[in-house]
Amino acid sequence: MDRSSHPRSRRVAPFVAAAAAAALTLAGCSSSSGGKKSEEGGADASAGKASTPQMTVALVTHQAPGDTFWDIVRKGAQTAADKDNVKLIYSADPNAGNQANLVQNAIDQKVDGIAVTLAKPDALKGVIAKATAAGIPVVGLNSGLSDWKELGLLEFFGQDETVAGEAFGKKLNEVGAKNAVCVVQEQGNIGLTQRCAGLEKTFEGKTQVLNVNGTDMPSVKSTITAKLKQDSSIDYVVTLGAPFAPTAVQSVEEAGSKAKVATFDLNKELTGAIQDGDIQFAVDQQPYLQGYLAVDGLWLYKNNGNYSGGGEQPVLTGPAFVDKSNVEAVSQFAAKGTR
Repeated sequence: MDRSSHPRSRRVAPFVAAAAAAALTLAGCSSSSGGKKSEEGGADASAGKASTPQMTVALVTHQAPGDTFWDIVRKGAQTAADKDNVKLIYSADPNAGNQANLVQNAIDQKVDGIAVTLAKPDALKGVIAKATAAGIPVVGLNSGLSDWKELGLLEFFGQDETVAGEAFGKKLNEVGAKNAVCVVQEQGNIGLTQRCAGLEKTFEGKTQVLNVNGTDMPSVKSTITAKLKQDSSIDYVVTLGAPFAPTAVQSVEEAGSKAKVATFDLNKELTGAIQDGDIQFAVDQQPYLQGYLAVDGLWLYKNNGNYSGGGEQPVLTGPAFVDKSNVEAVSQFAAKGTR
């Protein structure tokens, strides 16, 4: 792809943290120049809705059936869409080839913007180039931090999975873990691979990787159970997605193991499990924020020519640890499905 013709090559000087703050400020305030129209009616009134012409945005993810993590992403995206006068079209497929076809469908529908996850970036490279050639701005979220610029995306909103993994490994050192098994629910997902690799880099104990079929929860349970029975020295089970953590707890009980469970990602069920002590801690990448900023970022680009991160740096939404020390504060938001 000829990157010299890409709109990002004509941007003004980059900005990083200020861009994220600006995005949220514009999202929540009235602006006569930015197109936001305030609503009157007291302190509890809505912050306003865009008076700009409606635009259509396609959000295309690698969500697997039943993975509730993406409900939080969608809720954030829909909140931004409602506020920005955006028609949001959501589609998903864990198969990278099928996900590429969904992006092509969005191109064929002549949408005004595309937000896409890059769990398997090589499979999406060609179709993203087609979107750019068609003049459709594309932003990335959640997965693909190491590849978004190479693929020509305007912006990226998400967590640096390597950094998150390294932080997780250090946390395991702090709690005295010695033998951790990292449970990967989707082989080939670059973000999950980076999480385990980052953990292994900083964790001073033994790290094992266990691949499971994330689309079959009974199989996940039996595979973890078998591993714990086979190696009684495992003292921490690390899951890479919130829905798999409670299953890991069941596996620990079934195997008669003394292992503890910690996880990446968060949902409302998990906050209760942390409060009860069934889950030790979670790393929250704030998926609501990822969906919100992706849609709002496309609105800002179309209506004000903004680039969050200046088009050069990602806007990071994590990692943030949630444990017994702060779970009560977080749980009130998780109960609403926004954390």
